[in-house]
Amino acid sequence: MQEIKLLNKREKFISDTKSLCPECLKIIDATIFEKDGKVWIRKICNEHGEFEDLYWGDYNLYLKAKRFAHDGDGIYNPQVTYDRIRCPFSCGLCKNHLSHPALINIVVTNRCNLSCWYCFFYSERAGYIYEPSLEQIKFMLEAGKRIKPIPPNAVQLTGGEPTLRDDLLEIIRIAKEIGYEHVQLNTNGIKLALDEKFAKDVRKAGVNTVYLSFDGTSKKTNPKNFPEIPKIIENCRKADLGIVLVPTVINNVNDNEVWNIIQFAAKNIDVVRGVNFQPVSLVGRMPKEERMKYRITIPDVIKRIEEQSNGIVTRDDFYPVPYASCITHVVEALTGKRFYELTNHFACGMATYLYVEDGKIIPITKFIDVEGLYEYFNEISQEIISGKKNKYVAILQMLFKLNSFIDKKYKPKTFNIKKLLFNVIVRHDYEALGQFHRRLLFIGMMHFMDLYNYDIERVKRCNILYALPDGRFIPFCAFNVIPELYRDNVQKRFSISIEEWEKRTGRKLIQDFYRRIEK
Repeated sequence: MQEIKLLNKREKFISDTKSLCPECLKIIDATIFEKDGKVWIRKICNEHGEFEDLYWGDYNLYLKAKRFAHDGDGIYNPQVTYDRIRCPFSCGLCKNHLSHPALINIVVTNRCNLSCWYCFFYSERAGYIYEPSLEQIKFMLEAGKRIKPIPPNAVQLTGGEPTLRDDLLEIIRIAKEIGYEHVQLNTNGIKLALDEKFAKDVRKAGVNTVYLSFDGTSKKTNPKNFPEIPKIIENCRKADLGIVLVPTVINNVNDNEVWNIIQFAAKNIDVVRGVNFQPVSLVGRMPKEERMKYRITIPDVIKRIEEQSNGIVTRDDFYPVPYASCITHVVEALTGKRFYELTNHFACGMATYLYVEDGKIIPITKFIDVEGLYEYFNEISQEIISGKKNKYVAILQMLFKLNSFIDKKYKPKTFNIKKLLFNVIVRHDYEALGQFHRRLLFIGMMHFMDLYNYDIERVKRCNILYALPDGRFIPFCAFNVIPELYRDNVQKRFSISIEEWEKRTGRKLIQDFYRRIEK
């Protein structure tokens, strides 16, 4: 293996890691370093040479996020065992995985009613139909509940386009019966727009949230479902079905609309619970010049929000996902039970909450000392666990002290953090959290990797997993980034031909198509 080129005077070493060669998938050494205020990753393959790509678009934000890095306990009962573990080629999960799952994805079909030029996932191009049976889906859901120490409590039904399944309502009911409290439907929303009853049916069956593809507020930036968006919003509102908008952000394509998207969400906050921006993952072979044209990272999206909002929302308002571990620690200390702990890699995502009152958008960091709360929650949880403080005394002290972290000058008049945290932490009343969300808008960033910015340390800490019909669970950035080993390989093994599907159903695949998206 070649040595990675020594850093020059403009480059500052951050860490070593392992990555993959984008050409041959060989595991190779990589270096993460700072240059010109940004974070880069560089790696060299003996056969295919050097690759360098943008890892994070802001070094200072990287350092901030890194302060909250926190590893979990991993998996107590790995689904696969190997004498020699070679991450990410030993996934299933193995004993080296460092996070328990927060969300499992189940692909219920690879059929789709859109035909998009950039998508290589749907059945027409794949040449086969992957559509697990109800028995297989039940098996995957039950296998998820056997993961220790903490089984996932949330499942996302995805595709393809999952609403094409005639038995989708039964799948939702099965997930709820097995014990998944949160069922999320990942969809382009076309059927929700065309059929008002369908929105009510999926809500009644048990769907909590629609994870809605939403790439922009104009037809140009959102050709997939722009005409249907008003009807989707209306029908979900009538069904009391919450929506999370999911924009895939591409540099020089729709990055100029990130604030417009947030404003749209705020105007519809009675039904829109949040926006989860996903900086584009550049799959396939792509020369560096083209990658740099479309590449955008989490800090870059945050900066666009700051610029486009004229400073209403700034980079200082965002924190990495592992920040939430401080709340988990308090709940565990008070109850003596294990709870979800979000311990994915600090570079995987950042988030904030915006409070919407009388049409005004206020980041919660403007009136809550979130870093002070983080330190206090970790401190008090350690005091309870160590026996230095009685938990009932700690609860009283905590409720008394909470107001010291609130700036009353900027606090919205309808905001009551003491009541909220008492209901969630002490009473475990998550309905209160749901009501709180009627004014609170989640703004998240989740950057899934590709072969050019691949960091195996991130894969080890992934808490968004795909369930497979063979009982394995694959991290998101292994499942989709190495499709020949995971996604395509497994789905083809459990598939039938298009011809056979058409013969069984008496339908033509082309009948699913609603719109073709051209380049």
